[in-house]
Amino acid sequence: MEQVVNRQEASEAVEDSGWRFLLGALRTSVPVGSLARAIGLAADAVAVCGDDADRHLQVDARPDRVVFTLQSLEHAAVTTRDVELALRISATANRSGFLAEPEIGTGAPRSVQILEIAIDALDIAGIRAFWKAVLGYTDEAGADGPEDPLVDPVGQGPAIWFQQMHRARPQRNRIHFDICVPHDEAPRRVEAALAAGGRLVSATRAPAFWVLADLEGNEACVTTWQGRDG
Repeated sequence: MEQVVNRQEASEAVEDSGWRFLLGALRTSVPVGSLARAIGLAADAVAVCGDDADRHLQVDARPDRVVFTLQSLEHAAVTTRDVELALRISATANRSGFLAEPEIGTGAPRSVQILEIAIDALDIAGIRAFWKAVLGYTDEAGADGPEDPLVDPVGQGPAIWFQQMHRARPQRNRIHFDICVPHDEAPRRVEAALAAGGRLVSATRAPAFWVLADLEGNEACVTTWQGRDG
């Protein structure tokens, strides 16, 4: 029987197979050498997922890599079936001579991540409809309140979420990026941002998120799944 698994369980179940848990989904990037190989690997993944492919699997195939994402559409979360499918896809990729690479070394392309845009607001309900309309977005699956994220219905743009403000803060930027990265890559990403001239605003909620800023005070958060329970 398919069951939702928590963050820790999801991460540990697939970590050794080249997958990472990001924002309620499992994701991996598999380097390939051509678009033909990418399409072939994607087709193999769909085949091993069988009837579950349409309900769980998303594929982004490009000439240099294939990015696989697994999440139950019914539950809008990672389930035991997603874990099973991740292991099947990894085994198929391995047999075809491809290996998923969740960790990318210095000088190589980055690994998987998810970008979100956070908007601070005093009246979330008052502005949410505007952003939904102007972006052509829709409610996230399972959304039931004004603070729930907005998502691109065709999966091309980053999710938008709203952070409640209790008083105006004119000296702080009101829109910032959240960059969700694999938990074992976050420290390296933070170090790279600091080495590039950024500064650490706060690490009190790390490893859930580190708040960073550029030289002019514009903020961004590097986030992971860790540290969010309780």
